[in-house]
Amino acid sequence: MNVIIDICIVPMGVGISVSKYVTQAQRIFEKHNLSHSMHAYGTNVEGPWDTVMAAVKECHQTIHDMGAPRINTTIKLGTRIDRPQSMQDKIDSVTEKLQNQ
Repeated sequence: MNVIIDICIVPMGVGISVSKYVTQAQRIFEKHNLSHSMHAYGTNVEGPWDTVMAAVKECHQTIHDMGAPRINTTIKLGTRIDRPQSMQDKIDSVTEKLQNQ
C-alpha cells in the first residue's frame, strides 16, 4: 500500500536553527528513493508504507544521533486503494480546476 505523508520533524534542545537536521532528513528520504518535496514547514513524502515509515524511523534515529535529546514530529498521512494517485496528481487536479474557472 502506498502512502502520502506531510511530515514536520522538530528537533528540540538544539538551539534555534534546525536546517542541518532537516538536511539529514532530506538525505534519508533520497536514500530510500522516496518521492519528496520540501516546503517551508515540512516535507511531503510518498511511497510504499513500510519504506516511508522506515525512513521516518531513520530520521528520528539519525537526528538523535546528531545530539537532539528530543524530537517532536507531526505527520498527516493518507492512503487510497481505489486508484493510484501521486502527490503531483493531486496538485495537477487543483491547478487544472483553477485554470478552468
